[in-house]
Amino acid sequence: QVQLVESGGGLVQAGGSLRLSCAASGLTFSSYAMAWFRQAPGKEREFVAAIRWGGGNTYYAESVKGRFTISRDNAKNTVALEMNSLKPEDTATYYCAADEFGLGARRLNDYDYWGQGTQVTVSS
Repeated sequence: QVQLVESGGGLVQAGGSLRLSCAASGLTFSSYAMAWFRQAPGKEREFVAAIRWGGGNTYYAESVKGRFTISRDNAKNTVALEMNSLKPEDTATYYCAADEFGLGARRLNDYDYWGQGTQVTVSS
């Protein structure tokens, strides 16, 4: 049974930083592209960042480029999202997702597995 469990969310002031982590189990982690998506109240879920299977290439939404960094540790089956210079508009529930042999797609439907999400709230 595949499980993706996010952690690290919380309340932070604008300009602050948070580090999200996603622990994966039940899959061959290194064979999966991993991504972060987010969903704000009343809005559709949107792509944030992705990293290809096997590591290496990373991809970011324009709105977070230069502020967020995605990384993975294949030995620990984890993917992280380092978020700096946070803005109130970054407030959302953040979801981890996995795509077997994925290349870092931005579409929700490309991802096979999803976590339950972790809440990030940025106050102004």
